[in-house]
Amino acid sequence: MVGFVGPGQAVRMLAAAGRYQASPAAGAALAAIRWPDRAAVIDEDGEITFAELDADSRALAAGLHRRYGLGPGRRVAVMCRNHRGFVIAAVAGARLGCDVVFLNTGFSAPQLGEVLERERADAALVDAEFLPLLEKSGYAGPGADAMDPGLRVTGGDAPAPARPGRMTLLTSGTTGTPKGAPRDLSLAHLAKPFVSLLSTTPLRVGDPMLIAPPLFHALGLMWFGIALTLGCPMVLLRRFRPEAVYEAVERHRVRALIAVPIMLDRLLRGEARGDTSSLAAVVVSGSALRPDLAAAFMDEFGDIVYNIYGSTETGWGAIATPADMRAAPGTVGRPPYGATVRILDEDGGELPPPEVGRVFVGGGLNFAGYSGGGSKEVVRGLMSTGDLGHFDAEGRLFIDSREDDMIVSGGENVYPREVEDLLARHEDVADVAVLGRRDEEYGERLAAFVVRRPGSALTAEELKDYVRANLARYKVPRDVEFVDELPRTATGKVAQTRLR
Repeated sequence: MVGFVGPGQAVRMLAAAGRYQASPAAGAALAAIRWPDRAAVIDEDGEITFAELDADSRALAAGLHRRYGLGPGRRVAVMCRNHRGFVIAAVAGARLGCDVVFLNTGFSAPQLGEVLERERADAALVDAEFLPLLEKSGYAGPGADAMDPGLRVTGGDAPAPARPGRMTLLTSGTTGTPKGAPRDLSLAHLAKPFVSLLSTTPLRVGDPMLIAPPLFHALGLMWFGIALTLGCPMVLLRRFRPEAVYEAVERHRVRALIAVPIMLDRLLRGEARGDTSSLAAVVVSGSALRPDLAAAFMDEFGDIVYNIYGSTETGWGAIATPADMRAAPGTVGRPPYGATVRILDEDGGELPPPEVGRVFVGGGLNFAGYSGGGSKEVVRGLMSTGDLGHFDAEGRLFIDSREDDMIVSGGENVYPREVEDLLARHEDVADVAVLGRRDEEYGERLAAFVVRRPGSALTAEELKDYVRANLARYKVPRDVEFVDELPRTATGKVAQTRLR
């Protein structure tokens, strides 16, 4: 229940909103006024309330301002796993009006150094475990443990920023070095997507929410912001382990689980499940959700899966409810309130259902260009997602492939995802990725990388026969390679460069 807001609270909330506008600092300040004693973060070290989160982030902001001169126009990088340190650092950076750059915890030292230099970071706040990596990266700026008590100025505060800083997220980097995607947020831009999300999913104020994907990723960061807005306790785990997720769901009566598709697969294989009856919504995004995986998870846990389609650059463009996925397996749903999705041809003309074309999204969450230069293609105010897709007659969106994934083999267009989804349904296949390779005779050919289930003696010819029996002959992979595991990014996407 939302409850009554007294006059004093209302005045303080208006002041906080005016001071920090649409930022994590505003969310934390408002939640501290509204729900001071409610748990804000629950992690392996215990829990902190919204009042404690606000006070600690205020003390950190004051310390960063005093020690490093951070404030509006300066840039602070954050490299933390999922725990209170990330949340406090993100809120502190926003309190300062800094541009906050969120770093991938899977970076190597050279990648880390390259991104810090490109993003011109004035300081870096990291987990203690990453301090040696920061030193090896060649970064010349100051770096510190985000949880270091010596950084805090208790009872202090930084000057109010004249404007909110930007948040820079990094793209997934599946085909190269991640790009920085800065984003200016405003209450006007966020209102419609936020309302559409709440009207589509069964989320309520104060519901405990386990955010399993990395908070540095767009999906995790979005739900971090939603949790602050709704006063939801954030249940965080430094590393994803199925048994730890099940234990946390039962202990904290988690109502909403945020995950990427590969996590659903691992949860289904988990053995010690415990009591999951509190779960009302499992919200999935970050990479393609296979139809068979969605169905299997709902068969096991009930129709509680909601799939969000979007990208770091465009924000979300479609939401699939359990009913959508039951009625049309493979759909990513319908554009929510405030979002526009169009299927365009190469000349920018709109294509009717069910023709396949380029997917363009608009709705206020599009970014303004990469921090290193360049942007996505924009047509009539809509931004390319880089995907190929189509609508069905009921207005549901389907994603057929990435634009650069579609291959032309012997004059035939082949979408690897169709073949990938089919192979994933084979009882002896644990994981699979299908890519295109250059071919002197056909121009390109399909290559399937397959992880067998334990104990399986599956052969390449058996898999080819399986595809041949279900799809056109030109869609049969010419190469089938068995691997122990597929290289994946932190958000579960196949790292294509490493795989190739």
